[in-house]
Amino acid sequence: MTANRATAPRTPLGRRFGLLMGALLLSSLGNGLCFPFTSIYISQLLGLGGRAAGGYFIAMAAASFAAALAGGPLADRGSPHRVGALGGAALAVGYALLAPAGSVALVLASGVCVGAGFGLFYASIVGIVDTAVPGNGRRSAFAIRHIVNNAGIGLGSVVAGLALHGAATPVGALRWLYLANGLAALPLIAVILGVRPRRRERHESAEPSEGAEPSGAGPTYRTLLRTRPMALLILAQALFAIVGFTQIEATVPLLMHDRMAVTLGWVSAVVAANSFALIVLQPLLRRRLERLPETVSLAAGPVLWTGAFGCGLGAALAGEAAPAAVRYGLLLAFAVIFAAGELMYSSAFYPLLLRWSGEAVGRASALASLAWNLGTASGPPIGLFVVANASATGGWLALALGAAAAFTVAAALHPFSGLTHRTTGST
Repeated sequence: MTANRATAPRTPLGRRFGLLMGALLLSSLGNGLCFPFTSIYISQLLGLGGRAAGGYFIAMAAASFAAALAGGPLADRGSPHRVGALGGAALAVGYALLAPAGSVALVLASGVCVGAGFGLFYASIVGIVDTAVPGNGRRSAFAIRHIVNNAGIGLGSVVAGLALHGAATPVGALRWLYLANGLAALPLIAVILGVRPRRRERHESAEPSEGAEPSGAGPTYRTLLRTRPMALLILAQALFAIVGFTQIEATVPLLMHDRMAVTLGWVSAVVAANSFALIVLQPLLRRRLERLPETVSLAAGPVLWTGAFGCGLGAALAGEAAPAAVRYGLLLAFAVIFAAGELMYSSAFYPLLLRWSGEAVGRASALASLAWNLGTASGPPIGLFVVANASATGGWLALALGAAAAFTVAAALHPFSGLTHRTTGST
């Protein structure tokens, strides 16, 4: 059995998946053009003040919450592709509105549109990706999607930095960037609608599993959360965002710079090494990831993050007196090991979500999106509090303990690894 799996041919993910990832890369690139600058753009460059900037993010968060809750059942009843296309259209309108914005009302309208767009998009994207690939290609597909999203944002940030460098009128340059961000969502809308399964394919794939409820009449949000594996999976999603993804984006750079006297150049190098490692490691780890049960892979993610934070702790303990090769080598090892943990997560979380949600993929995706938003909202303040009140060694140790806490939740999922359509009664 093991030998057969080891020599199994690689499953092609198909043309539809390639088109979808190309459009997602372009849309993510558009997001990268703007997202680091929005608060500065609204409050300072447009002269509307901090309240207007805060109002934008509050409106975006509230609209995202409401749209995700509404989008989940819509995706389950009909086609996730229609919901995803509607979300892409809302994103296009929302970002385009910031280009001519000059009043608080227009800024708030933009926030509502962008939030609604993200809520609808993330409630539907899991189902969209799933219908674009063969069933045994899910794990690779979701790992690639994670890489594409990060690569697009990183590339967009580089382009934005070049465009804004030395700009005589940064507000004018940013107006064009927001317009470009809105336009970058248009191909995604077209591709999402274009990769819809044909009527015959939908009919063939619509046969319900034994014990499953008819499509659109699946479990409610309450039913999903009352089942232990799904509740633990959603909790794990929030924890992964809090102790992992937000920490490498917000806390770790500050920890290196303020507590370890690492130069901005090396901070950038460590962040870039993490992004580059994602691209390099995915094809190298693909076969091994596919052999692991999803629950094992999911639990392995925070284990690797604990090891990665341990490398950072080692660099902090070595101190500035240590040879540069040792100190910066440990920081680069942190970036690479953390990337391996990200791939463990991305290859396992959404396949488990699909397998356990049964006829409620849209609702489950909406819950995962809400958990992620909760994590990304609370993770940075928690991490920044740790940095402000702890030494470098204390900061890295706190991050490692957080990853260990996420492991305990992920490990609790392993007894349910053999379940299928748990929420609809089929096993």
